Amino acid sequence: MGLFDKFFTPSDLTKSVSKIKWVNLNSLIQIEELNKESEEKLIVIFKHSTRCGISRLALNNFEQNYSYPEEKVTPYIVDILNYREVSDKIASLYNVWHESPQLLIIKDSKVMEHDSHGNIDVNTIEKYL
Repeated sequence: MGLFDKFFTPSDLTKSVSKIKWVNLNSLIQIEELNKESEEKLIVIFKHSTRCGISRLALNNFEQNYSYPEEKVTPYIVDILNYREVSDKIASLYNVWHESPQLLIIKDSKVMEHDSHGNIDVNTIEKYL
């Protein structure tokens, strides 16, 4: 195993060690449910490519700095390689360009903000709480 393997090797999202209690977004029905949930609390969707080193770095940075309570924010994660249909539905429903990594902040069934790559900043969430 080389020095960069931990950054550039695909990984299973469910095996990721994280303080975030991610909800794996892997069905179209869940999108309808999270849209309803966004009427009550903030929804964060992280679109992640398990084959992309930049996506892994962005996810790691996001996870290290995330500190929002479950009662205020529900964090969803979607593996865009295994659930491309879900990722495409998110892009069309919220009228955002498909990117990875990408962070979407949803409130009242609308995208409040979305960022990708190096522009992903966990502190952006604070503006919408």
